[in-house]
Amino acid sequence: MHLAYPAVLSALLFCTGLYGVLARRNAILVLMSVELMLNAVNLNLVAFDVWLSRTAEETLHSGQALTLFTIAIAAAEIGIGLAIVLAVYRNRGTSDIDKLRDTAEGHEPESPESDGPAAGAAEKAEATA
Repeated sequence: MHLAYPAVLSALLFCTGLYGVLARRNAILVLMSVELMLNAVNLNLVAFDVWLSRTAEETLHSGQALTLFTIAIAAAEIGIGLAIVLAVYRNRGTSDIDKLRDTAEGHEPESPESDGPAAGAAEKAEATA
């Protein structure tokens, strides 16, 4: 088999994962896209290891060994990442990345009937009275 076939497949997988990271708003889908990108790298590592082992007399299979380490790190990353996403979802009620960024920066979405910050302060004063 030519080296171009797994390389093209790996490039397609990586581009799909990159699109998922940049375009998705759900944190779980972003984690899945990162996993897809890591699997594309693993495919490249194994393909180049097989291709280079044909030319070298001593085969160390370092690409396959590095792939095993990458799989172990990816499993730990997805476990910790999913735990963080679930904790954030329980606390905030959403896993939408844009909404989480807005609440972390202190920007609350304003309602259309309020006339600005003064109206919001007046409503809070009325609610506490």
